Amino acid sequence: MKVSIAAAPLLSILPEANFLVDNMGFCCTTLEGTSLRDQVFYPTSAAYNESVKQVFAGNARLSPSCIVQPHSAEDVSMIVSALAQTQCQFAVRSGGHTTWPGAAGIEQGVTIDLSMMNSTTYHEDKGVASVLPGARWQSVYKTLEPYGVTVPGGRSGAVGVSGFLIGGGNSFYTAQLGFACDNVENFQVVLASGSIVNANRTSHPDLYQALKGGSINFGIVTKYDLKTFPHETLWGGLVIYDNSTTAQQIEAGVDFTNNIHNDPYASWIGMWGYNSVTGQNIVANALEYTKPVAYAPAFEGFLKIPNITSTMRLARIYDLTNELGQTPGYRYIYTTGTYKNDATVLRKAIDLHNNYIEQAKAQVKSSYWAMDTMIQPWPKLFSQHSVEKGGNVLGLERFDENLIQLLFDYSWNNQGDDDLFRRLGESILGELNEFAKSIGADNEYVYLNYADKSQNPFKGYGEKNIEFISRVAKQYDPDGVFQVQVPGGFKISEV
Repeated sequence: MKVSIAAAPLLSILPEANFLVDNMGFCCTTLEGTSLRDQVFYPTSAAYNESVKQVFAGNARLSPSCIVQPHSAEDVSMIVSALAQTQCQFAVRSGGHTTWPGAAGIEQGVTIDLSMMNSTTYHEDKGVASVLPGARWQSVYKTLEPYGVTVPGGRSGAVGVSGFLIGGGNSFYTAQLGFACDNVENFQVVLASGSIVNANRTSHPDLYQALKGGSINFGIVTKYDLKTFPHETLWGGLVIYDNSTTAQQIEAGVDFTNNIHNDPYASWIGMWGYNSVTGQNIVANALEYTKPVAYAPAFEGFLKIPNITSTMRLARIYDLTNELGQTPGYRYIYTTGTYKNDATVLRKAIDLHNNYIEQAKAQVKSSYWAMDTMIQPWPKLFSQHSVEKGGNVLGLERFDENLIQLLFDYSWNNQGDDDLFRRLGESILGELNEFAKSIGADNEYVYLNYADKSQNPFKGYGEKNIEFISRVAKQYDPDGVFQVQVPGGFKISEV
């Protein structure tokens, strides 16, 4: 493993890797010896199997030795203390939407399933919503709707709260409010020692900063206090186009990204997608305007392109985020990259997209499969808001130009195609990265929430942030529990 100078101090405190792998169920037996014995489930139980089925991607549905479902921060504290002391390996899962196996699950170990901790409480006097880590965004939006407020969260309602927030979190409101993590007022965290602490601007401010993008390197967040804001009806939906409009779409997308600062209420996701059931390779735009205004001028470049169908309407965020959800249970791979907002890069990406669809057709075994290439703006306005709110550890403020993010999203239903789509997903990203570098349009940032296990998003955070995250991880987890005993997720010690 190649280790940066920044990560070396953290690795130096890790004990020898002689951890139990739980072949005999020792770790599960340890949990049964606590007051949580009735919340520990084995493969023969319905609760265990229902928990596994909640994982979004079929290929990420692993079979741990047991699953434990805490109901409170105190439960989480007891679990972590027991597992850390016995050097057991474990995984932590909230929504389970990450697509690669082992990100939030484990074989031969314990999975801490946070899904029972799923409530949202609105504190009107403080203008804050307290959200527990097992909640999905659809439930958060639905709970807050009667109060006329909302929070910046996932654009797919089925996505879990916790991983989204500690990975940064891009929402419909990023151009107005910064990333979702920038709007967290307080994190309640269970540390490896079992201690429960609050991290905010005045209490443990270093941990507070590190959690805004630093993922699961410090402990388990058991509550998020998010700043709310007034929620009006949005205007949005999906617009479907023929693939022949690609050149116009790219021109409109580059222009839109360069002008978000002129109207930060506008949001765009461009999607090029092939589906084996329809046999069609189409273009779809998710257009959202976060005020009740139809056909805002910000979307002019897209609106002038003739479309096939449109669902654009006035709706609540709960409705719009349910429309953007994907079908759970299929096998998935995501790979992602960030580039300068350059039409040449986008044209190359779509050319590769079309070529890789043909490669898949020649080899695929699945009766259902789909290949999507998604384009999203990451203008410098996003990070400017982050800095105004105290900053995060994503490191985007060091880039002066407007950026675009691409996501290659492949799904299929036959396990025999796992190697095929993994190879295609890694290869198309590699080709695009090489091309972008050749024309000076590359960028090192990798969005953690979309990254594949073959990627290392922390490397793109910048050396200053790598050093800071490493230092905070060492301070709050001196024995390296979340570096070694929790093998899932992206580790600062592996930069």
